[in-house]
Parts: sequence; C-alpha cells; structure tokens
Amino acid sequence: MDVTISDAVKYIGVDDTTIDLFESQYVVPEGVSYNSYLILDEKVALLDTVDKRGMEEWEKNLMSALNGRKVDYLVIHHLEPDHAGSIKRLAELFPDVVFVGNAKTFQMFPQFFDIPLDGKTVTVKEGDTLSLGEHTLTFVMAPMVHWPEVMVSYESKEKILFSADGFGKFGALSLTEGEDWACEARRYYFNIVGKYGAPVQALLKKASALDIAMICPLHGPVLKENLAYYLGIYNTWSSYEPEDKGILIAYASIHGNTGIAAEKLGEMLREKGAEKVVVSDLAREDMAEVIEDAFRYDRMIVCAASYDGGVFPCMQDFLHHLQAKAYQKRKVGILENGSWGPSAARTMKGILETMKEIEIVEPVVTIKSTLKESDLPEMEKLADAML
Repeated sequence: MDVTISDAVKYIGVDDTTIDLFESQYVVPEGVSYNSYLILDEKVALLDTVDKRGMEEWEKNLMSALNGRKVDYLVIHHLEPDHAGSIKRLAELFPDVVFVGNAKTFQMFPQFFDIPLDGKTVTVKEGDTLSLGEHTLTFVMAPMVHWPEVMVSYESKEKILFSADGFGKFGALSLTEGEDWACEARRYYFNIVGKYGAPVQALLKKASALDIAMICPLHGPVLKENLAYYLGIYNTWSSYEPEDKGILIAYASIHGNTGIAAEKLGEMLREKGAEKVVVSDLAREDMAEVIEDAFRYDRMIVCAASYDGGVFPCMQDFLHHLQAKAYQKRKVGILENGSWGPSAARTMKGILETMKEIEIVEPVVTIKSTLKESDLPEMEKLADAML
C-alpha cells in the first residue's frame, strides 16, 4: 500500500483487515484504515496516531519515515481510541514531544492517558497557527464532528485540509483501491456522524473560505481530485436533504408474511414508475446499510408485524437508530400486520412523529396475518400516495 502525498508530507497509517466490527457495532467486511500523517520540516509534526490494533506496523512506518529524526509535535485532532490509541507509545519513543490540542482536548486527555503533560503542551484555539518552517498549520475548531474536542487543521503551503473523521469511510486502503467512494463513506457518515449535521454544516462553512487542494481524513483514501464533489455531497448529507429520488421499504417480519406484503408493495411501486425501490429485511440485513438507504432516498415505507402490543423488535431498533441520527425531511408510509390486535402502526407512528419534518402518508395499511386480494386496493392507494 503506497499513499503518496508530497515530499514533505508522509502517510504513515495502517490497514486493519482483521477487524470484524468497527466501534463494536458496524460490520466492515473490507476492514478499515487508521490514517496518520507526518510533516517533515525544520520541525517535525505528527498528525494523529492509530488504533492500538495497528500500533506495531504504525511504529515501523513512523520510524522509517523519520529516518533518524525525532517528532517535535503531536497534533491531536481527535482523541477517540482509533486515532489516539498509540499516543502512549509515542510518548515512550519521544519523551520530549510537545502535544498540540485545544482546551477540550487537554480536559479529556487524562481520561485516556496517565502521561504527564507539564510544560509539554500547546493549547490552540480557532485560527491559531503552528509554524514548522516552510509549512504552517492553521487550526479550525470542529466541536461535535463528532466529539466535543475535535478540530481540523489546514496546511497553507500545500493546501491540505487534515479533516479528522470528516470525509472518512470504511474500508482498508489495500482492499478498496479504485472502488466507489460514496457507498461506504455514506454508511460511515450517517451511522457515526449523522446526528451532528449542524456542526458539520458549520465546519463546511469554515472550509469554504480555504483554498483546498487535498483532503487527508483519518479513515479512507486521501482525496486529491474533484474536491467539489466531496464537499457538495457532505453539504447534502449534513443538511439532511435526500441524495437521490427513491423509496426504501424496510420490513420486519416474524414468519415471512409481512415480508411478502413488503415485496408486493415494491412490485407495485416499480410498475407505477418509481425511480428506485429498495426492499430490506431488517431481521437479516446490515442495519447500518439500511440506515444509509433511509437517508439516501427521499421516501420510505415501514412494514412491520405487531409484537407484544407494540412492534417487532428489529423495526423498533431501526426506528430508534433513525431517531438518534436525526432522520428528517422525508415522506413515510406505514404498513402493519396483526393477527388479532394490530399495534405496529401505532407504535411506528409514535416514534416517527418525534422526528422533524416527517410527512406520514395516508392510508396506513393493515393486513391480518397473510396478504389477501382484499388488501391490494389499500396497498395501491398507499403506492399512489408515495408517488
């Protein structure tokens, strides 16, 4: 894996191809990268470390790139363990290293590390700079993207934005070279950063004032071309606007009958000319991917069996995930199944009504146990209303 940035700016990150769950919840079949960068000038600055899972390889990369030099500064953009996990090892290698962070960084630092910081910190705020010689870093605060201590930095000589978790994606670099960026970047964004649209918007506004030639995130590839696309799609995502016209049908079925109704509804919509229809089984498919699609498309239909006077648990879990990630500005249809006391629609509607700018489409369709010919007219009405 060879990531070239410039003569002075080196990539020293590592791939993790053996991790099963990122943050112990997101399936990452193609792994993830932990990105770390080194600026070699009169002074040497290390920009973030890596998760302890990749520490040994990262240390080799670091020492090779240094070629006998020492690290003068460690810039801590984000204290989350997947980026700060090797800080203790760095302090052992370079006891005189100076830590660069903001006030919140150093407030949180002792929660993770027992490293004495007396006389070895530079506390920066919005607009402060750090000169390394020919290279100068300007610091931009990015609180709640997606932790309160997050900041990014801009190197003015080479016009590089070091963007912390912004513009990151799932996937080890060695396994995803040449693959579509948006799919796993979207799944990463909405599941990890999605709740924090307003802080992302604030950061994008600051970034618009910078002359950016390259974006170096803490996960995923370095972005060097067509940067307007990445900035534009981040603006769409963080403003909660739909990216594409289409309908997600998310269903939760106990014995398969609700699934049959959901698939039939999908057929109806396709026959009526829907731009895109995606049908997802919440009991079996990757929840994070279904959440990605919920945000990607402008409409959604939720179909679920009633259960214990409420709704089948995987649907409740799905809706609570959407609620937590600030799902909004969408048109939503509802189909429920109940054999004796249908309760799924009431429960789903109650959760959806807590979200901003959600239009719940009529009619709400109820089927009893199995899909019958007599149910089709109401399903047709729902399909027409969604279109």
